[in-house]
Amino acid sequence: MTMNRILAIAREEVRLWLRSRLAPYTLLIVAALLTATSIATALRMSEEHRGRSEQQALAEETFLAQPDRHPHRMVHYGHYVFRAPPPLAMIDPGVDAVTGQSIFLEGHRQNTAMFADARASADLGGFEGLTAALVYQMFVPLLLIALGHGLIIREREEKTLAPLLAQGVAGIELYVGKWIALAGVALALLLPLAVVSAAAVAAGGSMPANAGIIGLYALYLLVWCGLILLVSALVRLRAPSLGVLVLFWLGTALIVPRMAVESASAVLPIPGKLTTDLRMQEELREVGDGHNAAAPQYQQLRANLLAQYDVDRVEDLPVNFRGVVAESAEADLTEVMNRYAEERMALEARQARFAETFGWLSPVVAVAAGSRALSGTDLATHHRFLREAEEVRFDFVQGLNRVHVEQLAYSVDMSRSIDAESERRTRMSAENWNVLDEFSFRPAAAGERLARAGAPLAMLFAWFGLLTAGGVHAARRMQP
Repeated sequence: MTMNRILAIAREEVRLWLRSRLAPYTLLIVAALLTATSIATALRMSEEHRGRSEQQALAEETFLAQPDRHPHRMVHYGHYVFRAPPPLAMIDPGVDAVTGQSIFLEGHRQNTAMFADARASADLGGFEGLTAALVYQMFVPLLLIALGHGLIIREREEKTLAPLLAQGVAGIELYVGKWIALAGVALALLLPLAVVSAAAVAAGGSMPANAGIIGLYALYLLVWCGLILLVSALVRLRAPSLGVLVLFWLGTALIVPRMAVESASAVLPIPGKLTTDLRMQEELREVGDGHNAAAPQYQQLRANLLAQYDVDRVEDLPVNFRGVVAESAEADLTEVMNRYAEERMALEARQARFAETFGWLSPVVAVAAGSRALSGTDLATHHRFLREAEEVRFDFVQGLNRVHVEQLAYSVDMSRSIDAESERRTRMSAENWNVLDEFSFRPAAAGERLARAGAPLAMLFAWFGLLTAGGVHAARRMQP
């Protein structure tokens, strides 16, 4: 196999595309679409990051600015946390719009994440879902199919294949030369992705993760190049070749991803939220919410405290029994709520992993999973946001309960409803609200994201290896 021959074949193929009016215009249109989509997604995610960061700072400022109050009033006043999109959301926003980006934190409850603002849909005329990731996953392969489905077939149709083989050009040389030409176009189309990736690095993104996502999409496009050349080497006419490739695109880009979702839901069903909440509420009622210190659930706690401090009445305790009850009840409630939350997240994670296995049937499923993982916008990232938000909720609620226990006398607390002056004495200084920690959600480390993308990358490497091996075998057996 002579490298000069291979490069000459690749060079002639590129010249032919340049002489054709359709190919350059198609490339320009797709390049413009990629550039416009990348810029639009980058600007939208940058605005979302700025807006959510400002909202987070405002929520913390508002909480800390509350006046003197009874500490349990602040437990119910609550607080908001926001999940700011990571830098690589400029390329792939992932699950951001589906799972929500903010949570209201309050005592005795775990609220669900709320959905993102729908403003983007109106701004983009219904094309808010068109991201750089989606263009690369869905539309660039169609361009490569249009350009490359007749690469080898054209040599047969124009009766030039037999003379080439007779002059000593091996089938493998022809195959590799055509592959280099098509792969060169595919890699050139990654330029807009590289520009957005550089912007993500400038915005604080991880260099290894950014390099990983460029490599992921390069491998994905090379998979399509291998498939296109394999079909062009095996099929003798353009129309059947184009039909086979378009059918493969329809199956892998539209049908298999839908099958993956439906199969995951059928094989690993998740109980409805209403059913789960009803079961959880039954357990929570058994635990109690701590509002009634005389409830049977707290009699043993009362007895233990009296024995610990060697007194006969709760009024003689050096701590506020009502605050102790609130603190204990919150810990018990949180244990139950976390158990249900972890069960649900485990089921969702199993569903996601099951759906990802369909990457062995579709490179589109594989690249989408890897893209979300490397961008830090996958389901695992959302689950980590839920866990970190719950840590903030539990810490600030228990911090306020500790103020209730240590700084508010039981006798004063019990008489707070007698008159306005009694109520005023139960108000604790606003300085105690500093139990709230700053919240800033960050994407996982690059190593962790690369590890989560390991399985999708393995699937793409397997696709690339099989298609390339098939193409090489077909090229060696190539005949006019």
